[in-house]
Amino acid sequence: MNDPRPPYLRIVADIERRIADGELRPGDRVPTTRAIMAEWGVAMATATKALAALKQAGAIESAARVGAVVAARRLPARSAGSLERERVVRVAMEIADESGLAALSMRAVAAKLGVATMTLYRHLDAKAELTQLIADAAFAEIAYPEPPPGWRSHLRVAAQLQWAAYQRHPWLPRLVSITRPVPLPGMLAYGLWTLRALDGLDLDPGTRLHVYGTLVNYVRGTAVNIESEAGAELDTGMTSTQWVTARLSVDGPLMAQVTEPGTELDLESLFAFGLERLLDGLGTVLTPRR
Repeated sequence: MNDPRPPYLRIVADIERRIADGELRPGDRVPTTRAIMAEWGVAMATATKALAALKQAGAIESAARVGAVVAARRLPARSAGSLERERVVRVAMEIADESGLAALSMRAVAAKLGVATMTLYRHLDAKAELTQLIADAAFAEIAYPEPPPGWRSHLRVAAQLQWAAYQRHPWLPRLVSITRPVPLPGMLAYGLWTLRALDGLDLDPGTRLHVYGTLVNYVRGTAVNIESEAGAELDTGMTSTQWVTARLSVDGPLMAQVTEPGTELDLESLFAFGLERLLDGLGTVLTPRR
């Protein structure tokens, strides 16, 4: 099977393997640009790019009058067999949970694992793949109950399960696409469980898909606010309800046009209210007319 990675990454991965396996030890010279060109049959630009990537990852360093050598104080490397993809994904999720997607990078994951960045490319092709895998892992955490009877109750539970996943991982809504879904196991399991609510109804495939997409998109669209709301609460020290109450005392007449003292509007109530109205609307499609 052909390796889909660019040639320079294949070179990086092979040199990293030699370092991890002890073939190249700290202080040993690494292949020169010309040696790489001869061994891998690549152009000078590709060989130079591979060495630059290794240096940026901390795997090699320059030594006076010697050239590029294995870094003496590099992060401890591990062989390809001891670093499992599941572990990489778990650490990536921890970083996203703690600091958000902006903090997630191959370098950050490698640092937390204690390996050189390029070591990860034996398990993952790019950051895009990493974000897909953590999204799928988040859905894989869902424990599905026995479906309740009736399409409405079933879809309600499906929405609540999805909402709970977003609360556990506020970065997750940004990685869920309705029009370009990624067919990974965790996400497929959620889709199949949810679509069981429509079994036995006289629906064409297009309607089934639109009902599912509408539900998922509603939950996702509301959940996009979880992360920003958590940040706003941290910045202000107030919940959304407390913030509205405080604003009433400052902008009373203006705020009173859209709300009243004691009236609460938060993401939980908005999600619950909107979900029931959405199910009401779907009822015009899913409930047989007499």
